[in-house]
Amino acid sequence: MTRKTVASLIAGAMVLSSFGAMNVMADDLFFVTGGPMGTYYAVGGTMADVLNPVLTESKLTLESSGASRANLEMIEEGDAQLATVQNDVMYYAYTGTSLFEGEEAFKNFSAVAGLYDETIQIITCDENIKSVADLAGKTVSVGDEGSGVEFNARQILEAYDLSFDDINVVNASFGDSTYGMERGEIDAAFIVAGIPTTAVEELAGSYQIGLVQLDEEHIAALQSKYDFYTETVIPAGTYAGVDEDAVSISVRASLVASNDVSEAAVYELLKALFDNKDALTAGNAKFESLNAEDAVKGMSVPFHAGAKKYYEEQGITVE
Repeated sequence: MTRKTVASLIAGAMVLSSFGAMNVMADDLFFVTGGPMGTYYAVGGTMADVLNPVLTESKLTLESSGASRANLEMIEEGDAQLATVQNDVMYYAYTGTSLFEGEEAFKNFSAVAGLYDETIQIITCDENIKSVADLAGKTVSVGDEGSGVEFNARQILEAYDLSFDDINVVNASFGDSTYGMERGEIDAAFIVAGIPTTAVEELAGSYQIGLVQLDEEHIAALQSKYDFYTETVIPAGTYAGVDEDAVSISVRASLVASNDVSEAAVYELLKALFDNKDALTAGNAKFESLNAEDAVKGMSVPFHAGAKKYYEEQGITVE
């Protein structure tokens, strides 16, 4: 079954089940997010609730989906017009690398805005693990096999002259990773998510955890090779028992649009997003850090013409 066929079947099933085939109008932006229990879906729901009453060029028709990769496939095939994706995954799709290795590069989408950070957290209960270099010879969870987390882990290890051959690799979900640490079966885990992350909060409630920091030299090396990474500080007190700031890097949960969406619609959407930040934040705390300057950081694919117009009006130059 081809990628187009799969994406079309998914899109068709979603529309028929939730809205009815006739309810998605020509001026609707079919907005795919993530699973119904996930952050992407909740963030998208807040956007639809707050922005639809003020939009005139289009309306957001929200739907759950398989998140970043599936969302980009649906936009590429014309089955969605707007999506939430991780900025590293959009880079892989645009360049046909990593998660999209061996596939034709996706070119039918453009960046609109980075919404919030999804921080790379290296969690451990082993007090002897202080740096990434200390992971050598340890049993380390690197996320689900083939996931974006796994590629983040590879890239960070590589910056420290390590590879998966230098650790005992475990592929596990966030919950399974923290459970493995509770049982002493896993020494450390890469977890990529908005902070605080529930699985880590629960672990820290019963065990003393540590956050493995990245140093400035290695962050700079990572950013020179992968410009979708941004430096992040995990504030002291984010997790119980962690009383000092921890420096790491983040990818960004980002908004992308099909190139088929009009400049006017994307411009209006982006303007409404920033003009209604207070209402959005009241609906979902993820919007608290939203600002135009940060929204263009880590975007390693071209911006939509409507987004470019908006940012340039704010005095922000984008490529």
